[in-house]
Amino acid sequence: MSPEAFDAACLALPGATVSIQWGDDHVFKVGGKMFAVRGQGVGQGGISFKASDVAFEVLTESGQAAPAPYLARAKWVHFRDLSTLGADEVADWVRTAHGLIAAKLTRKARAELGLI
Repeated sequence: MSPEAFDAACLALPGATVSIQWGDDHVFKVGGKMFAVRGQGVGQGGISFKASDVAFEVLTESGQAAPAPYLARAKWVHFRDLSTLGADEVADWVRTAHGLIAAKLTRKARAELGLI
């Protein structure tokens, strides 16, 4: 998957926004809460996103992904090389990440974003 395709998949989700933080990282949010990050800097490439409890265990125990630095306790996973990942699979993971974060927003915030 290309970085542009990743960005497009994230931004296609309802209420999704992107901001540049921590140097050059693209941080994707819904309702002001992060659901995915695409690294840009040297040694910081790859992607991270929120995963379900089951997906976190499967992806990290199988070695497909690593627990995301600083966010592993919140069940975030990290993939070092975006180019080796399939677009459909990544789009599904990002959709799930968006849904997990959106579900924790207040009812009012979800309504304002058109999520309910």
